[in-house]
Amino acid sequence: MSAPAAERAGAPLRVLVTGAASGLGEALSEAFEARGDEVLRTDLRAPDGGLALDITSDDDWAAAVAEVERRWGGLDVLVNNAGVAGGGRLDVATLEEWHWIFEINLFGAVRGTRAFVPLLKRQGSGAIVNVASLAGLVHPAGMASYNAVKAAVVALTETTGHELAGHGVSAHAVCPSYFRTNLMDSLQGADAALGATMARLVERSPITAADIAAAVLEGLDAGAELIVPDQPARDAWALKQHDRAGYDQVMRAQAAKLERNAP
Repeated sequence: MSAPAAERAGAPLRVLVTGAASGLGEALSEAFEARGDEVLRTDLRAPDGGLALDITSDDDWAAAVAEVERRWGGLDVLVNNAGVAGGGRLDVATLEEWHWIFEINLFGAVRGTRAFVPLLKRQGSGAIVNVASLAGLVHPAGMASYNAVKAAVVALTETTGHELAGHGVSAHAVCPSYFRTNLMDSLQGADAALGATMARLVERSPITAADIAAAVLEGLDAGAELIVPDQPARDAWALKQHDRAGYDQVMRAQAAKLERNAP
């Protein structure tokens, strides 16, 4: 059982989810609510009964903390889920694209963590869940910016767990592979070949956002600090850990294919 679940002793968890209007954020919100937890859904446009939250805005994060304190007096789980899709080969992706994806996918989580850490420390309990990606562990060609930013989210999460353990606060990184979601709607970038490849992988995946959400809650309840929620992700991560030569061969074959398919 996870730290917040144990400490609440069966009471409903108080959960804030970013990017909750659609995709994995919506699925996570529904999964928490289905088991009786209380969820504050946030997004750029406030969901019904939720809160407008631009994760790149310090003022919006301050307002979110204030709303949590007004509504509940505390928080059990912060889910930093909101993010965007991006990437591109090293000589195609622009520096503007790099700045854009880091500002949202990394600094959004940094801002959320910094905003809520004082509250979590005061109450001496809680959990921070950062939605990263398999790209934070396994690094395909053509996705340098996305790989790097998601690896940074994994590193942020591990560091957060070490730093806050003494305050009764746990941290959990979620690293799914491709699953069916609307994340590709946010895709930006000059590398059309990479974008087309990512879109195909999402469209062909048999895994749904609800599948990932269920696995996330299971991992959180088990206290897993690294949640790799689907079998394709677990297989890829295991290949890298246990057969580095085989992993490199697969990654370089993918790189060659991407180059062949580029216009």
